[in-house]
Amino acid sequence: MSGVRVLVGTRKGAFVLTSDGKRGRWDVSGPNFTGWEIYHLKGSPADPNRLYASQTSGWFGQVIQRSCDGGKTWETPGGGVTMAPGGMPAGESNKFVYDTSPGAGKPLTTHQWYDGTQHPWEFKRVWHLEPALTDPDTVYAGVEDAALFRTSDGGTTWGELAGLRGHGTGPKWQPGAGGMCLHTILLDPRDPKRIFVAISAAGSFRTDDGGKTWKPINRGLHSQYIPDPNAEIGHCVHRIAMHPSRPNVLFMQKHWDVMRSDDAGDSWREISGNLPTDFGFVIDVHAHEPDTIYVVPIKSDSEHFPLEGRLRVYRSRSGGDEWEALTNGLPQRDCYVNVLRDAMAVDSLQPCGVYFGTTGGQVYASADAGDSWAPIVRDLPAVLSVEVQTLP
Repeated sequence: MSGVRVLVGTRKGAFVLTSDGKRGRWDVSGPNFTGWEIYHLKGSPADPNRLYASQTSGWFGQVIQRSCDGGKTWETPGGGVTMAPGGMPAGESNKFVYDTSPGAGKPLTTHQWYDGTQHPWEFKRVWHLEPALTDPDTVYAGVEDAALFRTSDGGTTWGELAGLRGHGTGPKWQPGAGGMCLHTILLDPRDPKRIFVAISAAGSFRTDDGGKTWKPINRGLHSQYIPDPNAEIGHCVHRIAMHPSRPNVLFMQKHWDVMRSDDAGDSWREISGNLPTDFGFVIDVHAHEPDTIYVVPIKSDSEHFPLEGRLRVYRSRSGGDEWEALTNGLPQRDCYVNVLRDAMAVDSLQPCGVYFGTTGGQVYASADAGDSWAPIVRDLPAVLSVEVQTLP
């Protein structure tokens, strides 16, 4: 029977949750990297035993960790040190350096805020790791300040795809409340040269040539708090999702508004429909139903908790506009947690499993596509990311 592995990154370490195909009982492994922020933890589609983790500390900086045995042991690529779960890294590894060479797509060294002041581009952390679809040694990384990196040697060395920062709009990119982060990377399964990224608060971008050149894909987005609400860039996109069978159809959770594109991002339309609030961070797509999407509405951009203190996942089976609240098994009073942008995922079992984690340390799972929910682990540190691997 197939199984499932849920990878959970938290403020104080990483956890690996495993179950069989019934998804009724769960084994919990962790914490790994105790006390460290694990911004993102993700497995390779090409090798179920290969995992990557973004480990961050204000004291020691950014380290990428790699596991080749499904999370049982970890190593620092290039560091030559293998660690058991909970171990601490020894020495520096995997340098990320912004490309400032003259021929690298005119990379930028500063960006300009709306008040006209110049700010240097600084490397703070890796927000998102996206392993390639066919090669376990190739991984893309989205970082803060916003840039896109790639490794082809399993995380030992990283090179910037400088054409993104070198795009003509780069000096006008702005930080969102969480920083100027590249937080979403989508790889087109039909076209290896096509990549989508999203930046807070710049917007969404697409490359059709493997990262050499990029175009903003924000037409149809409207943001009231920027000088030009219809501007080409400056929109605070929180998350983008796609179904692999329809890579031209994208779904977006924006700072406000839930959006849909049917032309690979060239244009967008709002699908917030009957949602009680269209502010939120996560959005995901059912593994087998490309028109079934999930969001978790949050009260507002100043009150990051569920409306009325009721934790509700909303599902649309029609690709947007018509939404239903999914509450069975979720707390419906006095719940004031948040669900962050990388903290929802789906498995590919039948029926589809849906998972999300909260800032209160709960990870909820539904083995019936959202009809009912149960916490599979509680009282973790605040959850930053949730990813899922379906195991053979």
